[in-house]
Amino acid sequence: MVNTTTENYKFFQHKNCEFFPCHKTNKPEDFNCLFCYCPLYALGDKCGGNFQYTDTGFKDCTNCMFPHVRNNYDKILERYQDIIAVAARNSEKK
Repeated sequence: MVNTTTENYKFFQHKNCEFFPCHKTNKPEDFNCLFCYCPLYALGDKCGGNFQYTDTGFKDCTNCMFPHVRNNYDKILERYQDIIAVAARNSEKK
């Protein structure tokens, strides 16, 4: 059984990563690496993060800290139904 009173599972840092922290931050001690690759990326312009599109049409998340904020774990998990819906639509197109 998981001890959910500590909630340590919601935060992880990989300080030995050659890219740590991969985004500019004033609080590296609170930088969460758990969602190294943002699961909300697939939601495109509905992800809720601070992104922009490049001139060539690629989504640039350089200025987005949303998945790396220590307290956003629950907010990201709340969006998993949206991610599942995108995946389902993509599989229907095949």
